[in-house]
Amino acid sequence: MTVMLATFMEVLDTSVANVALPHIAGSLSASTDESTWMLTSYLVANAIILPMGGWFSMLLGRKRFYMICVALFTVSSFLCGIAPSLGALIFFRVLQGIGGGALQPVSQAILVESFPREKQGMAMAFYGMGVVVAPVIGPTLGGWITDDYTWRWIFFINIPVGILSLVLTGLLIFDPPYLKRKSLGHGFKIDYVGFGLLALGLGALEVVLDEGQKEDWFSSHFIMAFAAITAVCLIAVVFWELWQKEPIIDFHILKDRNYALATLSMLVLGFVLYASTALMPLFLQTLLGYTAMMSGLVLSPGGLVVVVCLPAVGLLVRKYQPRWLVIFGVVVTSLGLFRMARFTLGIDYNTAVMSRMVQSFGLAFLFVPISATAFAYIPKERTSYATGLFNLARNIGGSSGIATATTLLARRAQFHQSVMVAHLTPYDFRYRESLAGAAAILRGAGSSGPDAALQAQGMIYGTMLKQANMLAFADAFWVMGMLFLLVIPLMFLIKKVKPSAGQVVVE
Repeated sequence: MTVMLATFMEVLDTSVANVALPHIAGSLSASTDESTWMLTSYLVANAIILPMGGWFSMLLGRKRFYMICVALFTVSSFLCGIAPSLGALIFFRVLQGIGGGALQPVSQAILVESFPREKQGMAMAFYGMGVVVAPVIGPTLGGWITDDYTWRWIFFINIPVGILSLVLTGLLIFDPPYLKRKSLGHGFKIDYVGFGLLALGLGALEVVLDEGQKEDWFSSHFIMAFAAITAVCLIAVVFWELWQKEPIIDFHILKDRNYALATLSMLVLGFVLYASTALMPLFLQTLLGYTAMMSGLVLSPGGLVVVVCLPAVGLLVRKYQPRWLVIFGVVVTSLGLFRMARFTLGIDYNTAVMSRMVQSFGLAFLFVPISATAFAYIPKERTSYATGLFNLARNIGGSSGIATATTLLARRAQFHQSVMVAHLTPYDFRYRESLAGAAAILRGAGSSGPDAALQAQGMIYGTMLKQANMLAFADAFWVMGMLFLLVIPLMFLIKKVKPSAGQVVVE
């Protein structure tokens, strides 16, 4: 519970501010496009620091580094809440991202090392509640706070949680005896080149993912430049770090086949989780007219399903191979997404809730088994490095998922609109019939003949646009369901992990 507190707070902050962007922009005299840099700056800082938890733990000590991160996140949350301008808010969000980026990997490393192998599944299950539920309730909580109070309280709510986390960490968390701090100047040097390449590469990647759709992707010189920087820096940092004695990121752990495949699976999980969580409220609010609170109530039961199922999954990991649980979860999640792909503009509240609950039921069977597979054979002294890369994969997957879903929506809506608008001609019998019927209804409501004819055309065109967007959402959900099924072949490539008498047996 101690390490889940801070992680829940940090993951929540990646999504809770999204719904408040218009309020923030209006309050700080900025455009909505300018205010999105508040989100981008946080993600960039978060991504840069995330894989470096192991290196900083060796330099400062894990407990001390963890407490510094929690303290920085808490203080910067307060500063975000009192920010007088957009520039100040963006700067404080960078500090918040730096503080929050290492919380997930360090928390996971503490869990892996604090529990014996047979209890790690249950520990990860409780920890997973924070990681999986936070992005689900984030938009709902953000909408409620913004509507009933002010957007500044989105940041102020982190303060008591951060203080409680600091107190509990000071009392309950201790560094393992084998984790010995290394001092600068005594064989332990700062890898400035590796740090610079990593920061520039991940920062450029987040900018590409966040701004790509707005700039029309690779037709923009801006995006092309940042994509080139991303490719050069991330390829260079891999080769550079492989030759360092004290690397910032230890890429050698990817030699472990189970870890590499589990990390790839976590990237796909992040892709689907974050993309579907972003798409569902957008669909409900823009096409069905739901309020932010109502769309949040559609997602909330799914969060409850995850909370209820995760402890059971923690027990199942001790009895069954993780691969079978993952395959089951992937199939159920894909079924939920395929069900969403059959949505229409006439669906009711219960249909939307049940579809989300089916998807969430499947997601509950993924986080714990994938984590158990990833860390089954990683030496404890390298756990901090492993958790950093593992969580970075999920975050990059989430950013990529949201960017892909946004692009897919825009492109497919254009496609369906171009197909459907071809039928809105005077030569189409059904169009003429619909136009005449709508005009007759409008004339009966008091409109003149010419006005009724124009209004009827507008009504039919508006209906066509809504239907084109509905089909685009259906396409996006279907594509995500198909992509998620690609995790299944990966599960047959991992080494078997059989629980036996509370221990892990390898075949």
